[in-house]
This record gives sequence, structure tokens and C-alpha cells, in this order.
Amino acid sequence: MPRITDKYISPFTDFGFKKLFGTELNKDLLIDFLNELLRKDEGKIIDLTFLPKEQLGRAIDDRRAIFDIYCENEQHEKFIVELQKAKQNYFKDRSIYYSTFPIQSQAKKGKWNFQLKSVYTIGILDFEFEEDKGNKDIFHHEVQLFDKNTQKVFYDKLTYIYLEMPKFTKTEEQLKTHFDKWLYILKNLEDLTKRPKKLQEKIFSKLFEQAKIANYTDDEYADYEQSLKYYRDLKNSIDTAFDDGKIEGKIEGERIGEKKGEKKGEKKNQLATAKRMKSKGYSLEDIVDMTGLSIDEISKSI
Repeated sequence: MPRITDKYISPFTDFGFKKLFGTELNKDLLIDFLNELLRKDEGKIIDLTFLPKEQLGRAIDDRRAIFDIYCENEQHEKFIVELQKAKQNYFKDRSIYYSTFPIQSQAKKGKWNFQLKSVYTIGILDFEFEEDKGNKDIFHHEVQLFDKNTQKVFYDKLTYIYLEMPKFTKTEEQLKTHFDKWLYILKNLEDLTKRPKKLQEKIFSKLFEQAKIANYTDDEYADYEQSLKYYRDLKNSIDTAFDDGKIEGKIEGERIGEKKGEKKGEKKNQLATAKRMKSKGYSLEDIVDMTGLSIDEISKSI
């Protein structure tokens, strides 16, 4: 790819997201972002501890989960922070499945009363939910278990937060809150040529310094260059496939319960998509995530 001319990295690349939010050096950036996102009544997050990003099921044959960022605060509440770069079959199912790992990890040997710490799953999405495309006003979703009869929260220790970033369209002049500014940075950082006047807080001074491509070593630059190419290729490939209907199941679960012939067609399309992705050099992990196929299904068929 041509030499990068941008001044700042894209947070939507694996390199950029990890650089800004996934290191001890920049842990304060993640803490500030989460405090603005959660606005917890019981107090702010003071510190975070990064946990192993790869989680295994309880049985040897269980499917693993690899989180972008997995951490806990001083109260041992767990946080999964995921960057979703492109549309994906059964994304919500995957999100729910991933939340089971920090829940199960709290089990204690011997006598245990089943008391759990809160678990937060946060998805920063570079796409819009298909079923919500008509509603451009709501991009910040906060989901908990609630009682349909009473219309009250039934269980508040399991929270899913999703940010549909394409729907955030505020300009610099329209930014009012600290949270607005965070979203503006996530959405526009790669396209900025200088630090906006409205983003003068100390925490943003550090972020812009850490995001400046000119500060990187040759190895870091090469890693980012590759990560940026991968992000652009992946997003273009997957988004195009969804728009053209090449990936079966445009809306998750849409075809569940239909006749066997259609299910076979769905599997055939998923395998065809997996083949195309493999031929373009995508990793097995990304193929699994994007198609919904298992590692065994992919290994045996392509």
C-alpha cells in the first residue's frame, strides 16, 4: 500500500485500538473512556487490571474466546471491550456467548453462595445494526435483563453496551460533553490533521501524542501499516458481501426454523465465504467470527 499520509492512527485497526487502550502505559485512557461510558452511580473506576485475552471453556473441546480487551476494576467487576470492524453473522449471539466466560470464571471451589460481580460487555461498532438502520437517533444501546411485565430491570449485574459509531454525526462545534468528545475522537481521529480546539483536556493531550504516527519506530510503523491494510480490506470485503447478499442470514437468526433445504443453502454460502476469505489471507479466527462456522467445519471443508 502507498506510504501512510495520515497524521494519526485509526482506532478501528487492531494496532490502533491496542495502542490507545490495551497497554499499561495508556491504561488511564481506557479508564477515562469507561467512566464516561458507564457513569456508574457507585463511583468511578480508579484502576484496572488487564486479564488474559484468551479464555477457554470448562471442557477441553469447548470453543475458546479471544477478547480485544479484557480487564477488571478494583471491585473485581469484569469488562470486555470489543472493537467490531465489520458486519458479522450472529454478532449479538457472539456477544452474549463471550459474556459467559467472565461469569463462569467467578465460580469458586467448595462452598459458594453464587454471588457474582458485575460483567460489562462493550462493543464499539464500525457498522449499524441491520434492524436499527431506520433509527438514526439512537446509536448508544445499553441492555440489561428486564421484566416485561413490570418494565423494570430484573438483573443489573449483566450489561451490554453497543455504540453504532456510523450514527454519531456531531461536528466539533456540536460537542458538549466529555463523552461526546470521546466519540468524536473515535469516529474522526484518523482524518484529523491537528488537535481540535474543543479537545484540550489533559487526557486528550496524551491520546493525541500516543496516536501520532510520526512518533513510532520503524517496526511500529510497519505493524500499523499492515493493520491498516487488513482493516480496510476486511471491511470492504465483508461489507460488500453483506450488501450483495453473499453471506447468508442478513439479519441474525432470520432463517432459523426454515426448511432443511434452506439450511443446507446457508451452510453452502458460509463455506463459500470462508473459502474466499482464506484465499485472501484472512486468519482462521476472523473466518470463524465472520461466518459463524466452527474451526472443524472450516478445516475439513477448505
